[in-house]
Amino acid sequence: MFKKILIANRGEIACRVIATARKMGIQTVAVYSDADKESRHVELADEAVHIGAAPSRESYLQADRIIAACKKTGAEAVHPGYGFLSENEGFARKVEEEGIVFIGPKHYSIAAMGDKIASKKLANEAKVNTIPGWNDAIETPEAAVQIAKDIGYPVMIKASAGGGGKGLRVAFNDKEAFEGFSSCRNEARNSFGDDRVFIEKFVEEPRHIEIQVLGDAHGNVIYLNERECSIQRRHQKVIEEAPSPFISEETRRAMGEQAVALAKAVKYQSAGTVEFVVGKDQSFYFLEMNTRLQVEHPVTECITGLDLVELMIRVAAGEQLPLAQADVQRNGWAIECRINAEDPFRNFLPSTGRLVRFEPPRESMFAADTEHLYGVRVDTGVYDGGEIPMYYDSMIAKLIVHGRDRAHAIARMREALNGFVIRGVSSNIPFQAALLAHPKFMAGDFNTGFIAEHYAEGFHAEDVPHREPGFLIALAAFMNRRYRARASRISGQLEGHGVKIGEQFVVVTQEANGTQHHSAVSVTDFEGSTGASAVTVEGKTYQMVTRAPLGAVCVQGTVNGQPFTAQVERGSGKNPLALRISHDGAQIEAMVLSPRGAGLLKLMPYKAPPDLSKFLMSPMPGLLVEVAVEPGQQVRAGEKLAVIEAMKMENVLFASQDGVVAQVRAGKGESLAVDQVIMEFA
Repeated sequence: MFKKILIANRGEIACRVIATARKMGIQTVAVYSDADKESRHVELADEAVHIGAAPSRESYLQADRIIAACKKTGAEAVHPGYGFLSENEGFARKVEEEGIVFIGPKHYSIAAMGDKIASKKLANEAKVNTIPGWNDAIETPEAAVQIAKDIGYPVMIKASAGGGGKGLRVAFNDKEAFEGFSSCRNEARNSFGDDRVFIEKFVEEPRHIEIQVLGDAHGNVIYLNERECSIQRRHQKVIEEAPSPFISEETRRAMGEQAVALAKAVKYQSAGTVEFVVGKDQSFYFLEMNTRLQVEHPVTECITGLDLVELMIRVAAGEQLPLAQADVQRNGWAIECRINAEDPFRNFLPSTGRLVRFEPPRESMFAADTEHLYGVRVDTGVYDGGEIPMYYDSMIAKLIVHGRDRAHAIARMREALNGFVIRGVSSNIPFQAALLAHPKFMAGDFNTGFIAEHYAEGFHAEDVPHREPGFLIALAAFMNRRYRARASRISGQLEGHGVKIGEQFVVVTQEANGTQHHSAVSVTDFEGSTGASAVTVEGKTYQMVTRAPLGAVCVQGTVNGQPFTAQVERGSGKNPLALRISHDGAQIEAMVLSPRGAGLLKLMPYKAPPDLSKFLMSPMPGLLVEVAVEPGQQVRAGEKLAVIEAMKMENVLFASQDGVVAQVRAGKGESLAVDQVIMEFA
């Protein structure tokens, strides 16, 4: 077994590999860029080597520097994680040539599966189901139209070297096929330096289901069941689960056997994933093979009880797989939510900056019976007070739950999301909560178009209505009474003017347009404690109990005997006098006032927010890479104004209305803060 390995990656996956290596008694070496000097993976590793500037092309994609770091530290093997150089055939070969072990498949397997056209031909030869299509590069848009007509619409036009949704178009007629071919080819040339394009049948109501495979150097290959990855936004996975709520046992076995056949055809060694597109009739077709560890591997680990990183290391060290296909288990149900630094209420724009508060839910694994473990797991590469840099992807953490069945896992995930505290940057937690609560998701009735269909106009606060709005009001009044009870015990208060606790309140919430809602509330302690109160809101009573310390953001307790987890903060929203209450993705800001105070508040005039329509402001922190207009220039609605780069994505800002540019306040190459003015209009 290896004595020391180097992790050629960063963030949560680097921390994940370090955890397993430590368990195995293997020393670890981290590599880091300028932006990651204080990162968690650097702190966790036994050694760390600086490899370059913040942009990944100047650090994590520098193969020679990573190999030099191996030699400098005496690392015998390299684990590439996912992304960066993990599927780079040239890097894998060079590592092997330098006498270092690549903890992953051999370079020839990566090469065989890395080209979409070549991999599809290999899949055909291995008798793996493939989507009807034209697998050779297509030269002209006219040829593309004829091929599309022969296959039958709708069709998918795809770049051979594509990925992450780039170089992909769907055509439903000749015109769309003609135009889609040209734009797809241009995008592929610009993004990948490879303009080869092919066409295949578009599967309607498709689901994205993948099979985890594992092979060793002795010819053994097994499959570890499937993962359901159909909940995607712009071709990026959002929620993954294992097993799939859709496929039958017969389909599962057939997909698994075909995945193994393909892996054997390329002499696959290590963990890998064969992705399939599955139609509504459970017909399935090979999509691609990812020759690396997947982001969503923890859900497979939960239901099988296996450590995939450990098995990768053992296979790379020459060991045989410790189990056969018959030994693979499938216990319970696991779900993973990707917690990303993005603002779902602002069209999922990236959000970077300091994590002024980071409190993930407590990890827990408890015995449900003598064999199975169910609980909560958090994989992350960040920490409280750390920085989310603009140079890499937006992932903050992966939240994984394991339950007895799907309903149990969904319930555990919703509770875990309620207890996940992230401040300083925005996160997609409210969106995740909305997805988990959607009736069609809960029923398992979805496909890859689920988010595009149900959130076609974006995501808004009204998309997460609370199932019991009175609970949010009651919790605000309950916590306010606890704060008042503590304040009443402060010594030195002027006699006759001390803080009175009170029992009758009015909870005032406010809409964006200034409309106020006044709810009459009474709060009465029971059990002789302010930690237990009966709260009546508009005639309905909530018996609330909590032992959460005042000042804690995460509040756990019971309401009418049922457990709850919510987040409560004072003075953290737009109104410094309000309590911010968050639960199940819904959020309110509530002022808890005496009846007299509420009456006076009604007399206060509404102050409208300032008109900012004459300014183009940066919707996110990032680098201004292009200013497309000049002072005095007349622009029309929809015209490009500027481009901001953040988290490996270019975000184009367009004019929302016609106007004339009066002044440009930020220049190309400038680092922008959120809401910083870029330009002003006359």
